[in-house]
Amino acid sequence: MPPPARSPAAGVRRRGALLPLAFLLLLLLLLLHLTSSPARSPNSPLLRGSGDGEPRQRGPCDYASGEWVPDDDDPAVSGGLRYDQTCREIFKGWNCLANGKRNGRELLRWRWRPRGCELPRLDPLRFLERHRNTSIGFVGDSLNRNMFVSLVCMLRGASGEVRKWRPAGADRGFTFLRYNLTLAYHRTNLLVRYGRWSASPNGGPLESLGYKQGYRVDVDIPDQTWAEAPSFHDVLIFNTGHWWWAPSKFNPVQSPMLFFEKGIPVIPPLLPPAGLDLALKHMIIFVNKAMRPNGVKLFRTQSPRHFEGGDWNEGGSCQRDKPLSAEEVEELFSLDNNGTNVEARLVNQHLVRALEKSTFNVLNITGMSEFRADAHPSTTGGKKHDDCMHWCLPGPTDTWNDLLAANLLATES
Repeated sequence: MPPPARSPAAGVRRRGALLPLAFLLLLLLLLLHLTSSPARSPNSPLLRGSGDGEPRQRGPCDYASGEWVPDDDDPAVSGGLRYDQTCREIFKGWNCLANGKRNGRELLRWRWRPRGCELPRLDPLRFLERHRNTSIGFVGDSLNRNMFVSLVCMLRGASGEVRKWRPAGADRGFTFLRYNLTLAYHRTNLLVRYGRWSASPNGGPLESLGYKQGYRVDVDIPDQTWAEAPSFHDVLIFNTGHWWWAPSKFNPVQSPMLFFEKGIPVIPPLLPPAGLDLALKHMIIFVNKAMRPNGVKLFRTQSPRHFEGGDWNEGGSCQRDKPLSAEEVEELFSLDNNGTNVEARLVNQHLVRALEKSTFNVLNITGMSEFRADAHPSTTGGKKHDDCMHWCLPGPTDTWNDLLAANLLATES
């Protein structure tokens, strides 16, 4: 007998029973694939670096945590510097080799080794190739100029075809012609606009509180030196903080910072830390709106100072010949000690709060730099006091740029 004919409804029921099983199998395969694949994000940089600066493996790497180790066997140090004292862009006060700093070469014989991974050394030629037709801007105070000059000098060693120019209001800038790569530095002390303020004879909210003079700080208006930078550059690296903690710049009694928002004074008046919070909030909003599409935004954490025996105007000095130990770092920078150099960690608390929910990547250079009390110009900087704030070039800011290159590579990937 022929088999009984199947009704169309029976076939549909059988296929309907198989579909959920097929869906479950596909879902299981997808989950297995995801759990076996390494996560990729801009904040998960290279885990291992090969000798040529290319990644071998991806995964989480905290570049901010580690130690400085002797690097005598590294050809880049023993066989030739990344750049030397002849780089014309080095500000003379930072040129520790030319100025004959006692440990000018020894301070270069250290390499930052993060825990559990390696930070690849920036390869100038690869950097130029990778960032062809790109514009990179540094926005901030003289510590960001320190970093900018370090990168310029490294790249000039690989490509000498350079044209000077100052794009988008920059203080200084260069284009590497063969690669159409532009680097620029936009000098700004507070990020926001500020200028002298004097009491009006007609009175006002501040005058009624007894203020006679000071500095007007408009927390919602970017300094004109960099206002056009977000619409021009593909990559921006910001910093701020030192001037906010500088009573020698803004005397709290004779020339206090007076904060304005939407053109009117903030009442009651704010202290500088609260003013910094407000300025960071507004500047993050401004950059997010003004940044060109697919632009990369980075914020560098605070660069530490290393004054011992007093502040810069109190006879403080930095005469160390070697990096600090972990115990010495805590003694010098612990917030509990409320010492001369706590500025960096205090500023970072404000930066972390402002940036934690933003789309900025953070270049955390504070921890690695706290060890390097040996790498400031000190008495060779040409000032009447020890320069324990800026860094020798070449010096630790070269490692900051290693971190920048690794971050950009991870972001692009």
